[in-house]
This record gives sequence, structure tokens and C-alpha cells, in this order.
Amino acid sequence: MVGHSRGFTLIELLVVLVLLGSLIGLAVIGSGLADPGRELREEAERLAGLIAVLADEAVLDNREYGLYLTRDAYQVLRYDDVADVWQPLGAQSRRLPGWAELSLELEGDPASLPSLAKGASGAKIPPPQVLMLSSGELTPFRLRLREQRQNGQRLLLASDGFGLPRVQNEPAAGAF
Repeated sequence: MVGHSRGFTLIELLVVLVLLGSLIGLAVIGSGLADPGRELREEAERLAGLIAVLADEAVLDNREYGLYLTRDAYQVLRYDDVADVWQPLGAQSRRLPGWAELSLELEGDPASLPSLAKGASGAKIPPPQVLMLSSGELTPFRLRLREQRQNGQRLLLASDGFGLPRVQNEPAAGAF
């Protein structure tokens, strides 16, 4: 039996193809070429989770927390009883991707959100628009995150003041 050549089996070829596909998928995700809609949903889920954590912390710590929102960022604030001022909890605002923006409704009326102020260090911090109170209540709100492009994804986080917000899809035909 001389001349018996040895080749690759079908199983070996399939394993190599699966490994290559996985590596290419990881490279695409790691390089930021992921779908903006998925990134927007992750940002909305992050924001909903942050509101839930702050609502719990407010009750446990007997402190007032708030979110100061701009069209392209948000920042967590904590009320300082002694100084009678709102103070940032972190050093910086959480910026949204350049292609995304926020809008806010309070008590059914659209709230005017400023653009993120650049170089405003030392400026007085405005009060937050959304509050998480030590009583367990939240400011009733409807917060929308959307892609700026035409027919882009639109997501909604809403609270009646008692329940925590959940991320929901909003129809593209809705007014923004």
C-alpha cells in the first residue's frame, strides 16, 4: 500500500472554518464596526441600570441623587445637604457616541436640553432634571435616545415616578 496520500478530513476543515469565523467576528466587534443600533441599545440599558442603582442608593443612603442631561451626555449628581448644592458624583459626564442624542419630556412637556458645555470647569453646576429621591420616588419622565440619521433607531425609557424605567423601542413615526 504504497502511495497512500493523507488529506484533511471534513471535520478538520469545519473546525478551521469555525475558528476563522469566530476570530473575524471578534475582530469586527473589537474594531468598533458593530451596528450603531446595538450600541444605542447598550447605552440605553446602561442608563436604565444606572437609574435603578441610583434609586436604590438614594433609599439606602437616605440621599438625593439626580441626572443632569444634555443632548449628547449625562452626569450623575448628588445633593450635598451641608453645602446646599448639587455636586457631580464622578469627574466627567458620560458622553454618547457622536451619532446619538437624548431628548427629555417632564410631565408631558419637552424639556430643553443644552449641548454639552466644553471647557466649563469651575462653572456652577445646574440642578439635575431627573431626581432619584430618598423616599423611593423618581421624577416622572420620558427619555428618548436616538440615532441622528433619518429612520435611525429610537429607544424610550419612561417612569411614572414610582416604577423603574425599562428600555423600549419607539416607532420611527413618533414625534421627537
